[in-house]
Amino acid sequence: MKYSQASLGRVFVIRLEDGDIVHECIERFAREQDVSAAGLIALGDADAGSRLVAGTEEGRADPLVFVERILDEAHEIAGVGTIFPDDQGNPVPHVHMAFGRKESVAVGCIRPGVKVWHVMEIIVVELRDSTAIRRFETGLPGFKLLNP
Repeated sequence: MKYSQASLGRVFVIRLEDGDIVHECIERFAREQDVSAAGLIALGDADAGSRLVAGTEEGRADPLVFVERILDEAHEIAGVGTIFPDDQGNPVPHVHMAFGRKESVAVGCIRPGVKVWHVMEIIVVELRDSTAIRRFETGLPGFKLLNP
């Protein structure tokens, strides 16, 4: 286990609109508001055609082969995530969402491109005095891991 301490900063209320790509909006917001570290929660709707990563083909296989799922219809969402800077200072959101519609349920990372259907609400709680960053490490190629 690794950890560090931070303090609570500003709290932002965000409304994303129809067609917005969630992770792109979060990254742009973080740059514009100079938010380098934060926690976030989201709720609303994702549109058909939204893409998410829902695990890997072979679990712990090397190299990892990710399973991508594409939503065929609009789904309700609930999500949680973090924002931390990478080693170049760029804000990098890491957000997972649960997607549901009738009997269809999926959970995954939104990085491939989740598109808003009508509206999505996001609450961002800034973390100040954080020393945590995301950087590449050996052992898990392709990931910038959180280093508190």
